Formats: sequence, structure tokens, C-alpha cells
Amino acid sequence: MKTWIFLLSLLLAGVVQAADKPPAVIALFQQHCVKCHGQGGKAKGDINLSTIRTIADLTANLEQLQAVIEAMDTGAMPPEKEPALSPGVRTATVKQLRHLLHAATLTQGFAPTPIRRMNRLQYNNAVQDLFGLKVMVFPLPERMMRDRSGYFQKALATPDNKMPQTITVSSRMLGKSALIEPRLAGVGPFPQDLRAENGFDNRGDHLSLSPILMEAFFRLSRRIVQSPNFDEKTVGIWKTFFSPPANGVDLETEVRKRLRSFLTRAFRRPVKDELLDRYTRHVTGRIEAGLGFTDAMKEAASATLASPRFLYLYNQVNSADGGVDHYDLATRLSFFLWGGLPDEPLMQLASSGKLSDPKVLEAQVNRMLGDPKLKRFCDSFPSQWLQLDRIVSSLPDEETYADFYYAPPNYRTSMDMMMEPLLLFETVLIENRSILEFIDSNYAYRSTRLRKWYGDKVDGKLGGPVSMQFKRHPVTDRRQGGVITSAAVMTMTSGPTETKPITRGAWMASVIFNAPPEPPPANVPPLNSADEKKNLPLRERFAVHRENASCAGCHAKLDPLGFALENFDPVGRWRDHYENGHQVDSSGVLFRKHKFNNVIEFKDAILAEKDRFTRGLAKHLLSFALGREMTAADTPALDHIAAQTKGADYRLQTLIHEVTQSAPFVSQSRTVIQKKPRPKD
Repeated sequence: MKTWIFLLSLLLAGVVQAADKPPAVIALFQQHCVKCHGQGGKAKGDINLSTIRTIADLTANLEQLQAVIEAMDTGAMPPEKEPALSPGVRTATVKQLRHLLHAATLTQGFAPTPIRRMNRLQYNNAVQDLFGLKVMVFPLPERMMRDRSGYFQKALATPDNKMPQTITVSSRMLGKSALIEPRLAGVGPFPQDLRAENGFDNRGDHLSLSPILMEAFFRLSRRIVQSPNFDEKTVGIWKTFFSPPANGVDLETEVRKRLRSFLTRAFRRPVKDELLDRYTRHVTGRIEAGLGFTDAMKEAASATLASPRFLYLYNQVNSADGGVDHYDLATRLSFFLWGGLPDEPLMQLASSGKLSDPKVLEAQVNRMLGDPKLKRFCDSFPSQWLQLDRIVSSLPDEETYADFYYAPPNYRTSMDMMMEPLLLFETVLIENRSILEFIDSNYAYRSTRLRKWYGDKVDGKLGGPVSMQFKRHPVTDRRQGGVITSAAVMTMTSGPTETKPITRGAWMASVIFNAPPEPPPANVPPLNSADEKKNLPLRERFAVHRENASCAGCHAKLDPLGFALENFDPVGRWRDHYENGHQVDSSGVLFRKHKFNNVIEFKDAILAEKDRFTRGLAKHLLSFALGREMTAADTPALDHIAAQTKGADYRLQTLIHEVTQSAPFVSQSRTVIQKKPRPKD
């Protein structure tokens, strides 16, 4: 059946031809591509097209096919020095190749979502959920913005989900704002989990659990339950779990009852009797040996926190249809949008087997998008997607940009800068606005200090560094607005004294279009200092890189993206001329088809490619939701997500709904695979 579906798809795509005539797309490869990709043993980019003679050859390597599609679709291939394809031929070829890729994926399964442990933020959230904890477990510097006015919950509570006009936040860069937050005394965090390259900090291939770290988790679990303020004031389940039962109650029955509910919540599925018996015997045995009831239950709680069943996120396959087990689907949903444990409604729907029903799933996602725990998603995804952690280490030259450092010991304007894109993301999410506002918005949340930085006339005090007041202001100058021209992005992609067009271009390619460039080769020559002494413009100083054969491909891709932003100096302020007097040239061509002369026209060029941006953001979100890299097998799902989002005016909540309804999200694999044994305690 799969073979007939595959052949039918090829016929519909128009790529199956007479036996004595090679398919048109393969003939095109032989005419335009094999010179650099196969002929004479050359295989640039590790892509060899000379051996492809049939459609079967072409679809044997889907990752290579995906790379070919992207190169042709973006205009990167054929290179500028080679004869160009006509727009009609390029469009038709890309369309045919996509048909082939979609058809070929029908016979292949998705990459399985890997088993992985919780990262540090997820662990904190899960412990809070499990105990109903009213304080933080430990300081979390990765939470870059803290709500000091309750604006997030207020916005969700309004009938139209409208963000307040004025909000108060604090930055994590000070460090003090994290330390003054209520938390468990004497509990220190384990090391922060780093982002994967061009990815997120929840990637399964990065979240291992060594014996040393396992021991650290065990010690951490002990410190949590033994913390001086882990008591009835901070623990929401204290009375129902830790408090001794009334006299006359059968001890074993009561302990078993309490543990069943607790372990089911902790392990995100009903606990088996065998495991429940082990925990019950331990607690009752410790009580019989003279330990107090509360302390015995704390021991059980500590063992639960150190259990692989709690620490690990993993998925089982529903053998009936190949979809994700309903309890695992509930976990996948909750860790995606809430960064923590599924609540009772999700668990009940998982128990009934109804959660995977599309309408039920949609209703639950709507409920989750209206819950204050959505702030956890905002604490994690946008800062990683935008790579805002880089601004922490951005240190503009203190002499050249003295006003960047406004108070000792190290209060920097970057503390205000990083809030702007984060608040824009939250506004688009809560108000369900178009994702195109990430490219070009007519409003922004800015502090008084930040408004002055952008050149606005302001009155009154600029505000202090601990808590900052941000107000929603209209943006009438299209050079501003959105995230790509924000002061935060411009500053973090610059050096101490000059901008870095290639760094900015790489950020654009990775973040906006989700097409990260390959790492630069080891032998990249540095910029010629003699050219700087000759007072040459920056574009000309980069000429040697563009002439280098190993660098030309990346420069053709990155230069238009990076130099388009050159009017913004190393701290994100507008300039028309460099310090040496040369006029800034920000003109270029996007994807070799959209010419622009300034940053406003550059934004228009990106908006002309809004479907490409939508698909790139969908890819970021799905990767974050699944904790893995995207593969060619995910292509049909990503194309469908992007198309559905386009049909709903590019609304962010629609994009999230489509991610949670997508085949990779609700399935472990297209093909039914054997269930793996569950991890043992």
C-alpha cells in the first residue's frame, strides 16, 4: 500500500517519465549541479549528486534532498558565478522536489523523541507542582525577566486578554533580583543546562545523567525536604500528605492512599501496585522503627524526587495506533507549555483515553494558554529562541559608550534592552497577535531609559536597576519595532567597538529563518588591519573573505542579512555614517530576489518571505516541544503547520495549536515500534 501511495505521489508530482528519459529534475542536476557536487570527485557541502540516476536514488537520502531543496529555494544554488535558473524553472523544480520529499516520508517513521532528564528550570517547576510549593526551589538566573506587578496574571484574567499599559519587571542580570525571591533555605541549584547549538536547553542528546549528577540529584532531594522552610506555610500538600493522620486511622491504609496519589502525580501515570507496595513498606517500616510520620513521609518524598521515573521524560507508544501513550501526551503538553507536571484535568483525560481526540486536545491547549503557568513557557522559549543570553556577556567599550554603564558596580543599559523583545513576545502570545509583529511592530514596551536610548525626548527620572517600569508606546518609525532591530539584538551581535555584520547575519539566518550557517572553516583569514588603516569601508574590508572559495558560500548567504543592519551601531543606536566618515551602505538582495536599499525595505523583503519565517518559527517551536532536532521526516508536518498558521492570519496561538496537533507531536513514530522497558528505581 505504501508503495502505491509513493508511486501515485510521484505521478501527481509529474516526475515519473518514460524509461528511456531521465526525470527532468535529475537532468537539471546533471546540467547545473554536478560540476561542484560530484564531478571529478568534488562534493561541496558533502553533497554528491553525480550518482543520482533515478528517483529512488534521489529519495534514498532525505536529509540530502532537504538540503538541496533549501539551497534551491533560497537562491543559494546555483552560486552567483554559475548560470542562473529561470524563476519558473526554479519554482517548478522546488515544487517537484517537495512532492518527492513528502511522498518519501510516508514510508519512514519520525525520529523518536529521545529519553531525557528534566533541565534545571523544569525540575524547579515540577517540584513546585508536586508539593504545591509556594516558593522557588533555588535561584534561577535563566529566568531573565521577573514579573513584579502581577501583569501576566492580570492580562490573562481580562476578558480580551489585554496586556496592561504599564508593567513593572526586574532583570536577572543584577543577580540580587533572583536572591531576594522567596525560595527554600539552604537549597542550591545544580549547574545550568546549556543550550544546544542552534537549539534549546531541553534537548535529549544534551541532558544526560552521569553517576556524579545522579548522586547530586539525590543530595538535592534530601536538601529540599529538609529545608527549614519546607513546612506547612510553604508546602500546599502539607496537610494531606505530611501531617500525621488522626488517631484510630489504619496506618498502612492511610500511607498507601497518600502515596498512590503522590506517586501518580510525580511519575505522571498511575503507579503500579508493586512499586506502591515498596514505598508503603518503607514508610511504615520507618515509623515502626520510631521515626515520626512526617519525617517518614519526607523520606518517601525525597526518594521520589531522586527516582528516574520522576527525573526522566520518556515516551511509550500506544500499540493500537502508534500514537504517543495518553499519559505521555499529557506530559508532553505540560512540559511544552507549562514546563512542569500535568495537572488533574490532563491526567483524567489521559486516563479516559480522550486526550488525543483533536477537539479535546484543542480545548486543553486553550485552557493551558489561559493559565498563569504559561509564564514558564515565556521564561524559557523566547529568550532561547532569540539567543538573548548573549547580551549578558556584551560589554561595549566603556570609553566610547560610557553612558551604557549608568551606575556602579556594573549596571548596564542592556538590562533594559533585554526586556523589550521578551515583553513583545508575551504581548503577541497573550493577545494572540500575528507573529509578523516579531519582524515589524507598531508598538513596543519600553522603559524611560530605553526610550531615551532610542532618541526619544523624555522627562523625569530614568529609573533604577532593580525594578523597571515599562510602558506600551506606539512605534511610528519603522526602523524600530519588532525584534530584529531591537537594541538588545544589535548590541549582543556586536563587538566592544564595532559591529559584526557576519554575526548579525548568522543570528538572522538562525533565529528568523531557522537556517543556521555551518561553522566557519578553521583557516578563515582575519580582517586585514592594513585595510582599516586605509580607512576602507567595512564592506570592502570583508572582500577578502568573499573571494576565499571556502568562505564565499556563507558570505553570499550572510552578508545581505548582516549588512542590512549596519545603520545600527554597536549599542543599537542609529547612525548614517561610520566614525571614519564613510556613509553606511545597508543595501542588498534577500534570497537573490528581493532588492532593498535600507532597513525598512529589508523588513519589507522579510515580510515578502513571511511564509518562510512562519515555517522557521514552527520548526523552532516543534523542536522545543519535542526536545529533539528536526529531521527531513518532519517536513510535511512543518509545511502543514505553516500553511494552517497562514490561513489564520499568522496568529501565534494558532501556530502553537498546530504544533500540538501535528503528527510528530501526537505520535512517537509513524511506524509502531517495540515498547522499551521502563527505567527502574
